[in-house]
Amino acid sequence: MVEHKRIGILTSGGDCAGLNAAIRAVVYRAAGILGWEVFGIREATQGFMTRPVNSVPLTIDKVDNILTAGGTILGTTNKGDPFAFPMPDGSLLDRSEEIIEGYHLLGLNALIGIGGDGSLAILRRIAQQGNINLIGIPKTIDNDVGSTDLSIGFSTAVDIATEALDRLHFTAASHSRVMILEVMGRDAGHIALHAGIAGGADIILIPELPYSLDSICQHIAERQKQGKNYCLVVVAEAVKTETGEPVTMINRMGQARLGGIGQYLADEICDRSGAETRVTVLGHIQRGGTPSPIDRIIASAFGVAAVDLIVEENYDRVVVWRDRNVSSIPILDAIAQYRAVNADDILVETAQSMGICLGN
Repeated sequence: MVEHKRIGILTSGGDCAGLNAAIRAVVYRAAGILGWEVFGIREATQGFMTRPVNSVPLTIDKVDNILTAGGTILGTTNKGDPFAFPMPDGSLLDRSEEIIEGYHLLGLNALIGIGGDGSLAILRRIAQQGNINLIGIPKTIDNDVGSTDLSIGFSTAVDIATEALDRLHFTAASHSRVMILEVMGRDAGHIALHAGIAGGADIILIPELPYSLDSICQHIAERQKQGKNYCLVVVAEAVKTETGEPVTMINRMGQARLGGIGQYLADEICDRSGAETRVTVLGHIQRGGTPSPIDRIIASAFGVAAVDLIVEENYDRVVVWRDRNVSSIPILDAIAQYRAVNADDILVETAQSMGICLGN
């Protein structure tokens, strides 16, 4: 008979589609099948800093209808490093011990953390410091967590970007325009590459591969000679200028954020080729909405596997999707490997073999 346990679960970092499906699977497996207690920690690790701990008991009734809901019912944050937490007076305070204390105040036997490489690194550091039994679930729309073929949120982001390209086809052709779609991708070009192929883009630009504006304009001119009066371009937000400078926008708080590469390219293409050019920036649309079936399936498999690792008391591991199966590896190994697009990636070869311009 499996020993009764009380476990916690939190979502950390940026939101994405499929988080609720993972939460639901954890509760179905842990509470519904094993009879354990499950507590959701609100607002990531910040919930552990609150007294009393900002948590909510999770039962089957509370998660039964969240499978198709976007975002996360627990809330999340990608701000406030707990080891250097910004205080009202402007100082930075190490609040990691408050998180550890909160975990033990709830009497938890284990914690499931859903996050990207940055969140998992912070959670592991806290777990090692505070004797916390941690299991990780990878999520990121960028799909850049090492050692897993898929992370929660990626499939939905690609679906949304692909649909945007599908729609842009018609207006581009109707007005004989170059249409540029700027998609997310903090450091990696997986969304742009996948959506570009699926959505029939003519030019795909990703941060891992250099590009030449002359080559791009030449590709546009060649299409015009062939009687193709429009062109679809998809670009990842992390792509730099031709001279290697990052393109950022400053928000009202004075923080630099990735964004603007689409407009930069539009201005350059228009000036060099004379082509009428328009830009669409998807932004956070890629994070929201109903999760795709693949994200729901992957998230559900990850949630069940995470609970089973707790049953085995096999901690300090992250669940991964490999070869059409769920397995697990040490968290340290997962966060040590960054998953960028390689020049010899099969999808790079596929795009080039179909005549899609990758900028060089």
